[in-house]
Amino acid sequence: MSKGTNPTLPLEDKDLLLKIRNPETRNYGFNLLVRAYQQRVYGHVRKMVIDHDDADDLTQEVFIKVHKAIDGFREDSQLFTWIYRIATNECLTFLNKKRKRFFLPIEDISGQLAGKLDAMPELSGDEIQKKLQKAILTLPDKQRAVFNMKYFDELSYEDMAEITKTSVGALKASFHHATKKIEDYLSAD
Repeated sequence: MSKGTNPTLPLEDKDLLLKIRNPETRNYGFNLLVRAYQQRVYGHVRKMVIDHDDADDLTQEVFIKVHKAIDGFREDSQLFTWIYRIATNECLTFLNKKRKRFFLPIEDISGQLAGKLDAMPELSGDEIQKKLQKAILTLPDKQRAVFNMKYFDELSYEDMAEITKTSVGALKASFHHATKKIEDYLSAD
């Protein structure tokens, strides 16, 4: 499919892309894109990496990658799903590098992130939320991403399939297993 031929691309996306692809309005168009998606991307990234500073840095890195790659966006998906795919991949790469840098198994990274949760003042009054977040941290990274996208971001399986390049069936199974693990964790106390 060539650029500009996707009739299902939302009008807002088409508008943003027209502005971005016009040399005279490129910076303005990209600023609009960042404003349109920054909060959602930050929220997604923050749920994956927990730490605000890491999430802030990664969100910035996501938009740098989007800026560099926007001319190659083929418009065969929504702009949002394309950006989310970049954000998800950045999170998984970051967590993998962190694990390798500190020679930590997955459980230790989860424990480290859970410790950050305990130190977050915005969750201090909400023990149920904190317990849920700790349960989510016990999931493998990719399963956690799937759970977060479905449970918190309320994405459809079709959008998630576009973001993760995974089949809808595999995503449903992954979400089911994640839900079961979280239920087991929450009922263990």
